[in-house]
Amino acid sequence: MATFNGEKFVKKQIESILPQLNPEDELIISDDGSTDSTLKIVSDFDDSRIRIFKNSFRNVVKNFEFAINKSNGEYIFLSDQDDIWHQDKVAAYLKYFKESNADLIVSDVAFIDAHGNTTKDEFFPRGFKGGTLSNLKKNNFIGCAMAFKEDTKKWFLPFPTDTPMHDWWIGLAIGKKGLVRYLDRKLIYYRRHHQNVTSGKKSTLSNIIRWRWILIKNLC
Repeated sequence: MATFNGEKFVKKQIESILPQLNPEDELIISDDGSTDSTLKIVSDFDDSRIRIFKNSFRNVVKNFEFAINKSNGEYIFLSDQDDIWHQDKVAAYLKYFKESNADLIVSDVAFIDAHGNTTKDEFFPRGFKGGTLSNLKKNNFIGCAMAFKEDTKKWFLPFPTDTPMHDWWIGLAIGKKGLVRYLDRKLIYYRRHHQNVTSGKKSTLSNIIRWRWILIKNLC
């Protein structure tokens, strides 16, 4: 989990994750210099499975790269600070990993607003597309709904220094060498609100072209 000034929602997110973890599992939290009470809220859980790292990247891509580098588990789940995991998320993913032999799994998400109310929006209204060309055209890899095997890290780490978005790069890199599968269940309550953390890069036409050129270059 990458955090930054997430005091408003991070408690509910962690509360949705911890009951799904085994004693030997870990929840890695890489904080990117929060100035609010995020770190206190996290520390107050007093759970030995939580590992907290304090950083000052001021960059969500670098923050996720750091957290992934610190991970030790066989399966790695990416998490935002402001969503809520469905109570069956971990079990459903692990079951599907074994059934499909996938290297990376993406599930569907249910949108919620700042107050936790579900909305009618759909993230995959035309279905999930996992191919390289389709994802260069439009990114289907949404980080908070992604999990991958630990041994795939060699395919995308370290991140190229010009990586535009961490989830986009991870999905494309794993898809080039491994097996990507879609789990057609809404296993994330994906919160939309005015304080959502992004990489801060705006989707201007020049950026849209440049990002795709960067990804193609790095994949090659």
